[in-house]
Amino acid sequence: MSYTKREILEVIKMTEAEHFDVRTVTIGISLLDCASEEPKACALKIYEKISKYASPLPRIVNEVAEDLGIRVANKRIALTPLSLVATRPVPESYLMIAKEIDRCASDMGFDYVGGFSALVEAGFTVQESALMDSIPYVLSETQRVCSSINAGTTKMGLNFDAIVKVAKIVKETAYLTRDKGSVGCAKFVVFANAVENNPFIAGAFHGVGNPEVVINVGLSGPGVVLDAIKRAGNCSIRELSEVIKRASYKVTRVGEIVGREVAKRINVPFGIVDVSLAPTPELGDSVGEVLMAMGIDIPGGAGTTAALALLTDAVKKGGAMATSAVGGLSGAFIPVSEDSAMIKAAASKDLSLEKLEAMTSVCSVGLDMVAIPGDTTEEIIAGFIADELAIGIISSKTTAVRVIPVYGKKAGEIVSFGGLLGDAPVQEIRTISPKRFISRGGQFPPPIISLRN
Repeated sequence: MSYTKREILEVIKMTEAEHFDVRTVTIGISLLDCASEEPKACALKIYEKISKYASPLPRIVNEVAEDLGIRVANKRIALTPLSLVATRPVPESYLMIAKEIDRCASDMGFDYVGGFSALVEAGFTVQESALMDSIPYVLSETQRVCSSINAGTTKMGLNFDAIVKVAKIVKETAYLTRDKGSVGCAKFVVFANAVENNPFIAGAFHGVGNPEVVINVGLSGPGVVLDAIKRAGNCSIRELSEVIKRASYKVTRVGEIVGREVAKRINVPFGIVDVSLAPTPELGDSVGEVLMAMGIDIPGGAGTTAALALLTDAVKKGGAMATSAVGGLSGAFIPVSEDSAMIKAAASKDLSLEKLEAMTSVCSVGLDMVAIPGDTTEEIIAGFIADELAIGIISSKTTAVRVIPVYGKKAGEIVSFGGLLGDAPVQEIRTISPKRFISRGGQFPPPIISLRN
């Protein structure tokens, strides 16, 4: 794929003036050949497998970024869901393996590792139960390891027993990392309809349908879209969609060249470009600001969901025009603590949790980086998660929850996580208990739309 002089000049402008970066280059690695009854042997195999394929990646990414004049914010690893890598099924085994993965990532210069995961949409194996029991300790005792659970799919329904267990994991993790603002919860997400080639943390894992090793790229780009909308001025809704599509097209083209060049130099297959608007706390790099430029006075007001739907649709269309390798989550992210305009709207109470939930029905993920009072009960957290995942299985889309019950904090206070994780206003959450409903347990059956064969 060749690039014109004009495109190169546009990339320079995007990088220097519009906060553009490639958010992550993620290497996916299969661990299916690393199984061992002995946890130490399993951990050693995993370390050696990661070293074999991933060790040159940080250097190569830096070289490609320098050669092309493009910022690459993160280098990450996505692994086969660890619950599928058989070992002795006790929590201590998985904690030992997680610590070895964390050491490996640190030694090689990676920012995060995804794949401490289990797919439990219809029930649990003994390995999955053991892994889930270890998650709070893994998130509190490692720096780079991230965890995800898939608790539902449109084809299989929604596992309420898993949701109850996830709520307990969230509370335990918040407590164990209470001295750091309960930040361990920022490394944990629960999905419905999780995708197998997501390059973004905390939900990245290397699905079993992928090749042995693959390079996937996740984009940023809210600043590029924001600048394009401002230049377009007072145009019609259809024209606005075209403006966003063209901006998305440019961003995707850059992601494609970075991903293919890295894959070529490291000699592994190139997978997908995740065309997502991933914000940062920096001004001018905000999905909330994009919504405001589209005509919404404050994110959370009337019209916000419609504007977000238009934005997400146009981003996907523009990305699909630029590459045949669109994948992952692709759309617009709305992580509250990582978006300057969302932070402000949540702090002023203009952006409520109920409005956020409505917005997730049209964005690319779900309730993301939401801080709630530390004394929120497990039952309410479980109901909060169930509501969001139900949207996913009924509408046949990916939805997710990354929620942080900040130990010792009340609604209206602020917790600072630093870096890309930003600052989160602790938001009010309804305290009407769903305990009688949630405690029924069992399986929410697949919706009628799953019968498509």
